[in-house]
Amino acid sequence: MSSRPAPFITPEQYLDAERRAETKSEYLEGQVFAMTGASISHNLIVANIVGLLHGQLRGGDCRVYPSDMRLLVSASGLHTYPEVTVVCGEPRLADQHRDTLLNPTVLIEVLSDTTGRYDRGRKAEHYRRLESLREYLLVAQHEPRVEHYRRASEREWMLSEAIGPEEGVELASVGCTLALSEVYDGVF
Repeated sequence: MSSRPAPFITPEQYLDAERRAETKSEYLEGQVFAMTGASISHNLIVANIVGLLHGQLRGGDCRVYPSDMRLLVSASGLHTYPEVTVVCGEPRLADQHRDTLLNPTVLIEVLSDTTGRYDRGRKAEHYRRLESLREYLLVAQHEPRVEHYRRASEREWMLSEAIGPEEGVELASVGCTLALSEVYDGVF
């Protein structure tokens, strides 16, 4: 017995349903993908990062948004919810609903056992197509480790890693530093 293919959903149908939904889903190429909940460590790391960035960005031109802010990668059609998004300057929004960002400067994903390969692979490919994106962080959940991707040119990205609580990550595009001891405060 074969399973039926999922019906094709337009971006407009997805957004209409998503705006009424109690749970979040991603959208790509006519398909909707339910997002799962996160562990206590995952949520604590996200909260720590949002708090650290908010404190450092206060009074400036950049704003930090938590994981309820939807992002559209216009070049590929991916609608997703990064764990943390920083936008510098005026946020560009997809439509009058003002709930879908188009121009992130920094994106941060906290890796989980189920999403790590996707966040490093296919999702990162989508993110690299965002002209405004300058930095992309992948934050480990089970050890103090951050992979930091920084745009060097239109098609070139530089990778550096911070490993251990004594290390830190400098987000040059927004003038912030994330000390891993603070990112993982209360986690280990």
